Amino acid sequence: MADLEIRNLHVRIEEREILRGVDLTIDRGEVHALMGPNGSGKSTLANTLLGHPSYEVTEGSIVFKGEDITEAEAHERAKAGLFLAFQYPVAIPGVSVANFLRMAINAKREDPIQVKEFREQLRHAIELLDVDRSFTSRHLNDGFSGGEKKRAEILQMAMLKPDIAILDETDSGLDIDALRTVAEGVDKLHSEQGLGALIITHYQRILHYIKPQFVHIMLDGRIVLEGGVELVERLEREGYDEIRREFGAHV
Repeated sequence: MADLEIRNLHVRIEEREILRGVDLTIDRGEVHALMGPNGSGKSTLANTLLGHPSYEVTEGSIVFKGEDITEAEAHERAKAGLFLAFQYPVAIPGVSVANFLRMAINAKREDPIQVKEFREQLRHAIELLDVDRSFTSRHLNDGFSGGEKKRAEILQMAMLKPDIAILDETDSGLDIDALRTVAEGVDKLHSEQGLGALIITHYQRILHYIKPQFVHIMLDGRIVLEGGVELVERLEREGYDEIRREFGAHV
């Protein structure tokens, strides 16, 4: 049994069905890419996996580490070991990066983390990801550049140690340096912590820096093609139009 199993997932928002039978399995330590044009259902899948209340599962299931979490609250999924890196992270003025990290860690624990242990974990994460220590004193995402927001999310992943991270359009609007920050961070956490990742994108460029083992193409709310990096190369040659024609898809 895979760590994360998505089985025949159908999802709607209001009265519109967006996902129409998605099947996907991800194990800890695996790097997957989910690609598709805008409107194909990629972000709907990400939000559904993390329990966004606006998305209604009408059929199918989400099983994580052997437990059915289809109806679980977002905080329960996060506590179990799922992590969502948002396309547009929210700023929290007045809360430092370090204090936010400590609160997030405590939300996953029975007993609050001791100051010494937290400092040691934070120091290790800072060194691993090559982050300036002063960064953790700034208010979370308040006035951050796109690259700094992504650095903050990678730091959260390093501290929270999720089993599987969902990176939803995390490359949107990023310059090359910020892309490298994300890619290097994911690679380091994959190597050191065995992080599993689902990288959701409609661009190929982030996949020049993060090499997925598995690639999935989504159209019209379904995964229509699966393979390895050769699918990324095919998209670079042909774009989505050829795949749409092949499968008779509209989006």
